[in-house]
Amino acid sequence: MMRGLMKLALAGALSLAAGLAKAQETEAHRRALAAGYQAAFTCSGVFNNNGRHPSLLTNRELSGVYPELRPYIGIEGSLIDPRASTVSVSFSDDLPPRIAVWRPGLGCALLPIGAIAEAAAHVPKLMILPPRRLAVRWARGSAEVIPEKDALNSNVMAVVEKAFSASYGDKAATSAVVVVKDGEIIAERYAENFGPEIAQRTWSVGKSIAATVIGIAVEDGVLKVEDPAPISHWRKAGDPRGAITLANLLHMGSGLYSEARGNRTDAIYHGGTTVEEKAIGMPLEAKPGARFRYANNDTLLAMRALREAIGDDAQYLAFPFEKLFWKIGMIHTFAETDWNGDFIMSSQVWTTARDLARFGQLYLQEGKWGEEQILPIAWIDFVRTPAPAQPQSAIEGDGPAYGAQFWLHGPKQGLPEGTYAAHGNRGQYVVIVPEANMVIVRRGYDPVGEGGGFDIQRFAADVIAASRLE
Repeated sequence: MMRGLMKLALAGALSLAAGLAKAQETEAHRRALAAGYQAAFTCSGVFNNNGRHPSLLTNRELSGVYPELRPYIGIEGSLIDPRASTVSVSFSDDLPPRIAVWRPGLGCALLPIGAIAEAAAHVPKLMILPPRRLAVRWARGSAEVIPEKDALNSNVMAVVEKAFSASYGDKAATSAVVVVKDGEIIAERYAENFGPEIAQRTWSVGKSIAATVIGIAVEDGVLKVEDPAPISHWRKAGDPRGAITLANLLHMGSGLYSEARGNRTDAIYHGGTTVEEKAIGMPLEAKPGARFRYANNDTLLAMRALREAIGDDAQYLAFPFEKLFWKIGMIHTFAETDWNGDFIMSSQVWTTARDLARFGQLYLQEGKWGEEQILPIAWIDFVRTPAPAQPQSAIEGDGPAYGAQFWLHGPKQGLPEGTYAAHGNRGQYVVIVPEANMVIVRRGYDPVGEGGGFDIQRFAADVIAASRLE
């Protein structure tokens, strides 16, 4: 009996030791992720904004983060090196600090856990420069100047003012609103310390930008939307993922496993793991095209398909800039990559409210900018056509439907038929309303997963109604 009790005690001690080891491993990894989060956001917030003071990030970029990371986030731990364009955040006595490095156009790339500062020299860079003549003039005034007060619509401005209070969400924190109607800015306002040139992270609005880049590639013959996605890792004989089409990825219908809705993608976003290492390796758990599951990986894989189809990394990195951003004057937009050179357009595009207004206006103008047809009309129809599989909230309730990396709104949401939008975490929205010839952009820093966020549907409906008043 005594021997049995000793065995039980030993087993219990071993189990407790294993549990403590696991807890310590989790703690260490959380610290590494939090340091990566802080390094990446500080790097982007400072260097994408021409040296924005880091103190302005504390209650914005570094606030409202995932609860398990919050205890480890603090701007005091960020070492900013303006000469090297890097940010380092220490987190361990045994490993080097987490490091993010900035590059013109491509913004910041986060190095893997354990990487030393010298590794920053190896991250990919954009090998082209903007053309001398950019489409910077658009709407009323230039891209850099807020319209005069008497040029704005007072009725719409009254609604916009309410967006900076708790009127559309008790925890909402609006940083910028731009409203365009008939090709002119009719309402615009920014929170304190923000303005037309301050870039913020798009979060999942980047997905809609990714779909636009891919649409241009389809028109150019680089990709075919109904063909299997050209991802070489899936081309091995017998790999069922080889049947996943580009359309499946764009419709959030890949059928691939993801840890949770949206699949958080912490390893890529904050851990320094590459798209190639993480996203490509997910197994199937449903037939491609048969199930809707909102997943960052599907967007990442669609952009990876573009990289493999182009077959030249320099051309791949230049593609969004030469084919989209610079053509419509999105000159304050940064499309960030992992350290291996894959775009992280599921979330990590940094841009201004005005650049997003340009983006929405491109769709409102059916893909045409000036005399050039940048995006084919057929692609615009594709992204705003309901996907074969839909979110349960759209099937069972009044939630918006889903197209191809765009959300589809209409009368069920109190908006005109044919309204569609790009949505992003923390309250990023680009609402395109063809019936009113209007684009509504709202940027924010709403807290993550706490409810009380911004009611974009009610706000957009109020803006539309106000624009029709005499």
